[in-house]
Amino acid sequence: MRPIRAAALTTFGAIVGFAGAAAVARRALPSRGDETSDEVALVAIFDGIDLENRASAFRGGSVLAWFGGVDVDLREATLAPGARLSVHALFGGVAIRVPPGWRLESDLNVFAGGVDLRAAEAESPDAPTLALDGFALCGGIAIGARIPGRDEQESPDT
Repeated sequence: MRPIRAAALTTFGAIVGFAGAAAVARRALPSRGDETSDEVALVAIFDGIDLENRASAFRGGSVLAWFGGVDVDLREATLAPGARLSVHALFGGVAIRVPPGWRLESDLNVFAGGVDLRAAEAESPDAPTLALDGFALCGGIAIGARIPGRDEQESPDT
């Protein structure tokens, strides 16, 4: 019984510690970026962000979902050469929609979470490329032209 109690208390303490650190980070890390920003720094801690970006030269930036969620739609954005997006999900989720013509290069790591990367079906070698890096820790990241669970609810012409 003692090992079970010790494991339960350790797990509870770790979760409380993560939540406390997230509460402190929420005040220290502001979210930057809007629908026309070429670079974004989106931070959703105990919160949610829904952004439809229409940038003329999207260069990337960073996305952090910590006990929160971020939904970014880049289907109307034009990708700049060398674009890089750093994506992190800690006990949260990130969904990023990209146009079918974009190519995705991923260096995303997972620990006790999930990553769903759906690249375009017909990729051209000279297609605009979005480089992705980051990790999911007890969270999820979905990136692609069609996001499971979301795009099935939309009409077929979107």
